Amino acid sequence: MNYETILVETREGTTTITFNRPEKRNAMNPRLHEEMYDALTRLEGSPECRVLVITGAGESFSAGQDLKEYFKDTEADSVRRNRLKRLSDDWRNRLLRLFPKPTIAMINGYCFGGAFTVVGACDFAIASETAVFGLSEVNWGAIPGGMVSKVFGAQVQYRHALYYAMTGETFDGRRAADIGWVNKAVRREDLDAEVTTLANRLKDIDAAALWSTKEAFKLVQEMPWDTAFHWLLAKSNELKYRHSIAGIGEAGLEAFLSKEFKPGLESQAAARHRSE
Repeated sequence: MNYETILVETREGTTTITFNRPEKRNAMNPRLHEEMYDALTRLEGSPECRVLVITGAGESFSAGQDLKEYFKDTEADSVRRNRLKRLSDDWRNRLLRLFPKPTIAMINGYCFGGAFTVVGACDFAIASETAVFGLSEVNWGAIPGGMVSKVFGAQVQYRHALYYAMTGETFDGRRAADIGWVNKAVRREDLDAEVTTLANRLKDIDAAALWSTKEAFKLVQEMPWDTAFHWLLAKSNELKYRHSIAGIGEAGLEAFLSKEFKPGLESQAAARHRSE
């Protein structure tokens, strides 16, 4: 896969997509949206991709939408503008949010505006302590549009989300961790190692269970309680069926009952590796 605005690299089961417009602080232009849609569509069924990491080249994660190329340059062509909007929304709000493998946002630097939807769509987010986050839309008389307000408001305490949306004030990686926007913040020089450790842990867990857990957790949040109960029961039965046709059966339960491993402390795969 050869792209102009992103780099895609797979190594030992971890695929890293790097936004590669460092001269524009990795702002998302039309070409980047097209390439991200294509890359995610290809990777979702790839057995070589077991964990997906998204990061940015240079000193930025992403400055958000490329205001000139995405908005200004397409305003006279409604057909192209509408197509790009669908691609832009679809890869972030559907393909990435429900990607069938674990996803990690590795936030190395500046993260503004529309890039919040990328962070929010990923399952995990680890930031450099010195990364800079901001919703600056209010400063030029706009709102955090698209799904930015929805994503940020759903994942951060209400008062904090409204404060940063209405003031346009920036905050660093440490603050992002404090308010729950990222899982943790680490020194910039430790960022790669921290993400690799998490990716390796995820690769040791049953892939079908991870996928089902992700779907279940994300989709039930806005369901009524009774609907969520029955949907989760159906999802549990679906996972059992998938395991049965793969010949796994009740292996995890049996291994626990025979004291082969302690699921509160490690995964079954990690226990097998330890005993080998």
